[in-house]
Amino acid sequence: MRHQDYPLAQQLRQGLELYGQQIQPLVGIQNGAYCDTLIEQFVESARRIRYISRISQRDVSNNRADPSSDLFDPERAAVLHSRQGHLDEAFWLIFLSVHFGKPRRTGWRLVRDVYGQLGNDVYWDWAQTSANPAAFRQWLSTNLVMLKGGDGVTRRFGNHRKYQSLHPYAASGTGDAVESYVNWVNSFGNHNMLVQHAATQTDGSPRAMFNYLYQSMDAVISFGRTAKFDYLTMVGKLGLAPIEPGSTYMQGATGPFDGAKLLFSGNTATYWNRSNLDTKVIELESYLHVGMQVMEDALCNWQKSPGVFRPFRG
Repeated sequence: MRHQDYPLAQQLRQGLELYGQQIQPLVGIQNGAYCDTLIEQFVESARRIRYISRISQRDVSNNRADPSSDLFDPERAAVLHSRQGHLDEAFWLIFLSVHFGKPRRTGWRLVRDVYGQLGNDVYWDWAQTSANPAAFRQWLSTNLVMLKGGDGVTRRFGNHRKYQSLHPYAASGTGDAVESYVNWVNSFGNHNMLVQHAATQTDGSPRAMFNYLYQSMDAVISFGRTAKFDYLTMVGKLGLAPIEPGSTYMQGATGPFDGAKLLFSGNTATYWNRSNLDTKVIELESYLHVGMQVMEDALCNWQKSPGVFRPFRG
């Protein structure tokens, strides 16, 4: 653990102890090594989230938005487009970054080659794709063999999307995902109007708006619980919309659900009602003050190796 993270680690240890004294014992971290590992996972998650948030405050090279450049990065490109007033393009790039993901070995290569049409001067940007998603499907079909490595270049989906299909016409494949996303946004007019609608349909608070958008995203094919959570949290962290999660959204969760069960019961096999367990995690967060995304991410990673800290990325 880095020296600058010690104050946060101490805050977390005190919060966990206080919760255990005032509310209920946290059975899963009575073992000291388990407690230390959980704290380190909280710190690691908070560090990653701070890093993403700081991207929106830094200078961004134009190369980050250029898919012909090795420096292409859809998250930084989203920041750049947002600063230039191209909000639709910023949201679109975040969608693509989440849909394709970023595996450790191949990075953003798949996003880059789809968005940049394998080196074409015309991109599959928001204007092109939203105007004609059928043309996007056709391009994907024509270039499917190439995108799957026919040119000798390895391209992979990220870990959270490893079961996703690149096929343009298969049920719940990339073609369906893109067209349903376009239809979802266009049903409101554009991304800005989508966010405004979320504000008018709720009390306008960041957590209420997040929840509204989370539920509304059921319209996006192949975007389940994790993809919706990842997309909306990234939108919030990069400052594209004033939203933040108010829970871990346990319904449909796997890793975070097992992590929470382990923490509160000491056993991942223990039966828990998901809504009740989510409420317990929200209650615990009020003692730790790290935000619900840190809670979700840290619990997921901790249950994979509860006694020994291991960073999980990609």
